[in-house]
Amino acid sequence: MTGAPSGRVPILRLGDVLVTGLLDELDDKSAVAFTEELTERIVADRARGVLVDVSRLESVDSFVARTLMELATTARLLGSRVVVAGMRPAVAITLVELGLRLPGVETTLNAEQGMIALGWRQAPYPPEGAPDVALR
Repeated sequence: MTGAPSGRVPILRLGDVLVTGLLDELDDKSAVAFTEELTERIVADRARGVLVDVSRLESVDSFVARTLMELATTARLLGSRVVVAGMRPAVAITLVELGLRLPGVETTLNAEQGMIALGWRQAPYPPEGAPDVALR
């Protein structure tokens, strides 16, 4: 797994899925840098899917909505699916009230459902074939 330096939005790789998130503090400059880094990572990691966790977003405006749309469009052009997970009810209501749509963006209630939607499965514990040892 790899992350990003302090002050940047981390992008983690789990198999062929990239996992990242958006925060309220996203400004124009950091959004452009984030989009560029994510685009480069999709290509470099040959990511089949991208999960964007927005559960920490308290509010949304047209800028954040546009950033999500651009991320989804760019990822699709590179052959990767985008799932936005964890949208709060207030954020969803604001998007509707502003008339903002997120075409091509799949949504799930939480990150776990988003990973499942992208086809990612957690390995069983204990791993298959491992001796059945009771923990003490």
